Amino acid sequence: METTFLIIGGVGVAVLALSLLIGDLLHFGHPDADGPFSLPAVAGFIGAFGFAGAAVGALTGSDGPLVPAVAGLVAALPTAWIATRLARMAINMRTDATPTQRDMIGTTGVVVTPILSNGFGEVRISLGGQPVKLNARADRPIPLGARVLVVQATSPTSVIVEETPL
Repeated sequence: METTFLIIGGVGVAVLALSLLIGDLLHFGHPDADGPFSLPAVAGFIGAFGFAGAAVGALTGSDGPLVPAVAGLVAALPTAWIATRLARMAINMRTDATPTQRDMIGTTGVVVTPILSNGFGEVRISLGGQPVKLNARADRPIPLGARVLVVQATSPTSVIVEETPL
């Protein structure tokens, strides 16, 4: 009897894994589905029902499916509710805005490829907490390792900079 309940629990885990791995490709378990019959709720219910039923069946030595099934239901209902709440929280989680060209202006950085007169070099700045390497121009040559200030963003990958004192 425990094997049957373990298979049921494994099916719940497999359904959840498939929805996470290929759900976006095949629209399996649409992430906007909400409520008691959303995919996280169903997968959590099936998984908890199977695994709790198998555990109780093994611990009690019950020959029939009634005691493991009741124990599975007792474990499955709160698990489905918790899975639904966690999925809803993840879907509605606030995130930071995507950095734009305007966010580059006023940032400081360092020259990683010397900026030649009337030519391009490269600078590294921190944008949204991540290092970004950009093409850079300046009014005069700036050597490797010099600290710079971004004064204009001419494109998403190109800026105009001025050398700043250390």
